[in-house]
Amino acid sequence: MALQFGGEFEIQRALEEVYDFLSDPHRFGPVLPYFRGLTVADERNFEVKVSVGISHIRGMADVKLNLAEADRPRRLAYRGRGSLAGGSVDFNARFDLEPNSKGSKVAWKGEAQVFGVLTSIAGGLLQPLAQKNAQKAIDGLRAALESGVGDQEPGVSGQSPVGSGQLSVLGSPSPLATQPELAPPLAASSPDSEGANSQTSASAAETPVQGSE
Repeated sequence: MALQFGGEFEIQRALEEVYDFLSDPHRFGPVLPYFRGLTVADERNFEVKVSVGISHIRGMADVKLNLAEADRPRRLAYRGRGSLAGGSVDFNARFDLEPNSKGSKVAWKGEAQVFGVLTSIAGGLLQPLAQKNAQKAIDGLRAALESGVGDQEPGVSGQSPVGSGQLSVLGSPSPLATQPELAPPLAASSPDSEGANSQTSASAAETPVQGSE
């Protein structure tokens, strides 16, 4: 199943500042909704762990990302693949930056292809869920840029330098997140999901997944 989503926003920051933030996983990773960990392989490849809940499927999702395009300060694009029990998601995300009277305008666009039983579980809800969760992630990035959270030195959170190949952040909640009602990338809670908690992995059990009421 193919999904598409996108939007744009304005920010009172210079193009170079916005680009540097969006291209550094140490800075933008921890502000993503349901962020649980980050492993950096090199300057273009890293893995983000997020907690997810899709009907009775709950646990951790490993999202591998590659910085496929880097044209500072105008454009950057990511390719990625998220894997969890019940399926996987291949996706790409692109950010186009241009100056304006306020500072910078950011146009973002994403596409995703969902595989496995995820398509049968969520069905027609996948598109609105994808758009909603993508928007939550963008809102977190924008808030971090506006507040200056992303300007903090990585070492404050015990993060390791890009390219170290070590787990730099683990179990660190977003400093701005209000725990979105749907966990990314494609998640929906089910009222009867309580009985499915026994299927949750040990790691997920330590960090309960938040869902909609």
